Formats: sequence, structure tokens, C-alpha cells
Amino acid sequence: EHGVLVQAATRGDGESGEDVTHNIRTIRQIPLRLQGCEAAVLEVRGEVYMRRDDFEALNERQRALIAAGAKGEKTFVNPRNAAAGAVRQLDAGIAAKRPLSFFAYGLGDVQGWAVPPTHSALLDALAAMGLPVCADRVVTRGAAGLVDFHRLMGEKRDALPFDIDGVVYKVNDRALQEKLGFVSREPRWAVAHKYPAQEQITRLLDIDIQVGRTGKLTPVAKLEPVFVGGTTVSNATLHNEDETRRKDVRVGDSVIVRRAGDVIPEVVGVVLEQRPPEATASEPFDLYKRLGGQCPVCASPIEREEGEVDWRCSGGLSCPAQRKQALLHFASRRMMDIEGLGDKLVDQLVDAGLVNGLPDLYRLSLESLATLERMGEKSAANLIAAIDKSKSTTLGRFLFSLGIRHVGESTAKDLARHFGSIERLMDARLEELLEVSDVGPVVAASLRHFFDQPDQPKTHREVVAQLIEAGVHWPDEVGTASDAPRPLLGKTLVLTGTLPKLSRDEAKALIEAAGGRVSGSVSKKTHYVVAGAEAGSKLDKARELSIPIVDEAGLWALLNTP
Repeated sequence: EHGVLVQAATRGDGESGEDVTHNIRTIRQIPLRLQGCEAAVLEVRGEVYMRRDDFEALNERQRALIAAGAKGEKTFVNPRNAAAGAVRQLDAGIAAKRPLSFFAYGLGDVQGWAVPPTHSALLDALAAMGLPVCADRVVTRGAAGLVDFHRLMGEKRDALPFDIDGVVYKVNDRALQEKLGFVSREPRWAVAHKYPAQEQITRLLDIDIQVGRTGKLTPVAKLEPVFVGGTTVSNATLHNEDETRRKDVRVGDSVIVRRAGDVIPEVVGVVLEQRPPEATASEPFDLYKRLGGQCPVCASPIEREEGEVDWRCSGGLSCPAQRKQALLHFASRRMMDIEGLGDKLVDQLVDAGLVNGLPDLYRLSLESLATLERMGEKSAANLIAAIDKSKSTTLGRFLFSLGIRHVGESTAKDLARHFGSIERLMDARLEELLEVSDVGPVVAASLRHFFDQPDQPKTHREVVAQLIEAGVHWPDEVGTASDAPRPLLGKTLVLTGTLPKLSRDEAKALIEAAGGRVSGSVSKKTHYVVAGAEAGSKLDKARELSIPIVDEAGLWALLNTP
């Protein structure tokens, strides 16, 4: 503000993050006062990182401390983890001991400063203010220029003082950036072009089956530990039965393991020339046969819906594994944000019978937590405080935390904005759900199934009611959903030819106001074709598919249907 650093925050979920001003002030590259900028507000966005030489020096100091007998010290696996951990330290003194660097790459809120018209000029302006900006950048034209830069940086990659996993292409014209906008968590005007992921060969010791939050059964490769992509990997996903069979992965094989950035390690393929005799003699992977048709955790029957690749446990929340994953999802940072509720503690709570469903979290007490192994009084008090703090949330975060299949963070926010209340959403018909931006038939059906179908031991409606009764709340919203009659909800109409009185735009507006959708082409999913004078091939297509055809009077009749 007015050129002086007043606050630094992590991006969090894109709407709220953590205040880390105390740590960012320790990064010498970041000026406490800008040069030549007195803007009322200038929100600069960028990335904290750690240089390779600084990382090696940090680990050298850590090794010396460990050798001297210092307790609680450790070396770091890679610069990325070391930097991320430092930024979120509560103690600025610890952060100051970790050599952090910073690159500015964009803007947020700006008040009182004329933003340059291009992205390249913006970066030049930030550099002139004293903010560090990556020097390895060019303005280029066309695909050939992008590919040349990607190749050049690939050749230069090992000589850079910091780690990279690719380059980013950005539209230079800021007016075009504004026009293109964003989708969910990323801009339409920028795209990352990664370099090939690092790969290593190791031996497959066994195949485990993990049970996920929605009951999905995932085969996981147990590996001889191997260092790849900046960390030691001993587990890697095999995705599903079909993928495992397609790659013909068998226990005892030498397999190629890949890991890039934060991506879960995966088995890419098998080195067939190194296959041992016992693997050759074994049968291709069969998940159903391996499990005897039962969930490995709760022994419920496993099932696979027609057209799906994944097997699932049918036990719902009566399955401890699904319950644990549901709790972890519910407590995650972008959902209810219950700090301190991690894997080990969730295991203890479920195994001890203290938590059998989401509402049970809000019934925990210091006395009940004291029964858990290695749970001190301070830790228990911190957890109770974090659970209590989580009661105040937003409807979007609450919906996301429930773990409704196919409903991600962005869709949850759209649903919250549209319906405004959980009651209105739970009672919404399929046709009303389909009115929400980016909600299609699959998501709509999943929402109806979630709120309509009983789940063990309670229905999801009861779970929601008990969470609200426990004190979970969010600000009231009006919602954009209309209470006006919607006679064409869920219907798709196609306009063809010239209508006697209505223009095409007027007809389209009337249809959409009645809850319908106007499509430009006729298909089996079309409900009505509205035909006027000189209707063309769309009319022929409608007759061919036996789709009802109406004129302007017929359209008015549909619009006025009670």
C-alpha cells in the first residue's frame, strides 16, 4: 500500500490463504518499499523458491547440526519441499534460516496505478520497482517461436540456478487476457508446456489394493525404493485393473516408474526382457479374483457398473477405509480446513470407534481424545479448537467437503451461488440442477443419488442436518435460481427458418427464460424443433429422427404450459 509492503499471503484455495507476512519479510530479494511506485494498492503475485546452491548449503548446515547431536534436525529431500515448509513456518526465525528467493509473475488487485498494456511490459515495470523477475523470458510469435523457446530452455535447464519442470506460454496482450478469463483454478490465457517426467527402473514386490473415499479400488505397486522426481518412491499407482492388464504388470517384474512435480508416482510399463520366470508363469492381474469378490477392508461385495473401469466397494460409510478417506477429505484445507486432523489421527479416531461419521467430529471432547495413544493435552486442545473454528465456513466449501461424486471445488461454488441454500439444493429436481453452469447429466444424477439414496448408517440428508445442528454454518445467500415457472426445464430446442413475429434472438431469450436450452444442431437429444419459413436441413433431420416439430404458435403453447 502506497509502495510499502503491508501483507503477504499464500494463495490457499484461491479465495483465502494464510498470512505469511512475517516470513516473507525475511526474504532479502523482496523490497520492503518499492522504487517509484506510490499506488494505493498493488497486489503482486509470484512464487517463492530455493536456488540449488542455497539448498545444498542448507543441507550442509543441517548435516553439521545432526553430526553435533542436535535434536529434531533433518536434511531436506528437495528445494521445493524445503521452500514450501519455510513459507508456512509459524516462527519467522526458522524461515529466516532457510535461504529463500522470489520471482514476481503477475498482479492481483491494483488501485491507483496504470497497468501496462502487455504482460512483458508489466514484468519490466515490476523489475524497475525492485521486484525480482525471471530473466529467462521472451516475446515471440506463433507455435514455432514457442517450440524454439521450449527447446532452448530444455538445453539450458541443467545450467539454471533453480529447478524447473517446464515453461509457460502466456498471451502478451492484457486486454485479450481479460477477455479470455479463467476456468476454475487456472487462466485460459496461459498454458504450461512440461518437460518429460523423470523415470527410473525398479522391481515390483507386490500389488496392494487401496480403498478410496468413494469406494474405488485402486491397485498400488509396492516397489523396491527408488529415487525419482526429487523424492524416494516405494509406492506407485497402477490406476485400475484394465490399465494393469494392458501394461501386463506382474509381481517380480522390473518396472519403469515416473514422477513429475506433485503428480502421484505411476508405473509406466514393464521391462519385459528382464521378466523373471515366476512372473512369466503367473496369470494376468485379475482384481476380482485377487480379492475373492470382497472389499479388502470391510468384506462387502465389490461391484463394477456397466461401462465403468473401476471396481468399487459397496459398503459405503460402513467401510472403515471409505470413512477414513471421507474424514480426510472433509478436513482438508480447501474444504472444512481442520488443521491437525491428518492420516494417523483419523486412523486412531476411526479404529477406536470415536468417529463413525462426519458429525461425530463435532462431538469429540478433551476427555475422549485423552484415551488416544500419544495424544497430549495441548494437542487435544489444539484439535478441539481447530474443529470448532471449522464450523464457520461457506456453502461452497461445505458442499465440496461432503465428497459428492463428480462435484469438485468449482462446481460446488457454482451450486452454492445458484441455489443459495443447502435445503434448496437437496430438493432440486434434475432439470433444475441442469440449469447450473457446467452441471451436466452425470453431475446432476450424482447429486440426486447422493441426497436421495440411503447410506449406511445414515442418509446424507441426516448427516447434513446433524452437521448443521452441531453448529456448522455459513453466510446466508439469496441464490440466482428463479422461482418463476420453468415449463421447458431440461428441454433442448432447435430454431430453424424465419418465424412470423419473433426474431431468432427473441425466441432464444424466451426459451432460456423458461429453463430450456437452444442448440444449433438437431440430434437424438433434441426435444423440439421450432420451424419457420424457409426452414432448411434441420427440419429434414428432425423428420428423419421423428422429433416433434412446432411453429411459432406451438412455441408459445410450450412456453405457457403450466
